[in-house]
Amino acid sequence: MSETSIKNWSPAERPREKLLQAGASVLSEAELIALLIRNGNREKSAVELARCLLKDFNHDLQELARADFSSISRQKGIGQVKAISLLAAMELGRRIRLSSARKVPKVAGSKDAVQLLQPVLSDLDHEEFWVMLLNRANALIDMKPISKGGISGTVADPKLIFREALQGKASGIIVSHNHPSQNPKPSESDIQLTRKLREGGRLLDIAVMDHIIIAGTSFYSFADEGTL
Repeated sequence: MSETSIKNWSPAERPREKLLQAGASVLSEAELIALLIRNGNREKSAVELARCLLKDFNHDLQELARADFSSISRQKGIGQVKAISLLAAMELGRRIRLSSARKVPKVAGSKDAVQLLQPVLSDLDHEEFWVMLLNRANALIDMKPISKGGISGTVADPKLIFREALQGKASGIIVSHNHPSQNPKPSESDIQLTRKLREGGRLLDIAVMDHIIIAGTSFYSFADEGTL
């Protein structure tokens, strides 16, 4: 065994005891993951397993958050139960961020929109297309998913987008999708769709205020770039 069982560590070094005494913020990422997976195996403690898991995902929590069940559970020492615990914790994190983001009183520009959109789209390993519905004061009415695709793209039907806008009595909309490649640059199809939406919005008297591409922690705003 390359590392003794956590039970044999001094209380000051055990992740659970450290959290109880000083709070979760003092724990390393590996220690936090160790608390989620709860135990190790014959070769490694829970902390050592967590370190190996982080290494396999390049010590990048966003990369780990984008991982699916199969890619986590196939890691050596991480079986189904541990993978499920990790996925559940990451989903709770997303929902907490989204709940906090929804408290934004007014969407005054791309940064406010991104604050709402990144919790939904930044960690996905596939493309999704969403629409934000705004009232005349640019306050958020609702956020709706339009479509879900694969790694390289998703199809967004303008009819579905404007149906959501009309049903929600929105005065304006902001559309958004993500690029799992982490490259925020719009494709030619992104540009063409934006033009279609802009023209459709004019006919329906619904302002298409922006099209935002989320790429991890970066983004592209058609409005900011003057390409809307």
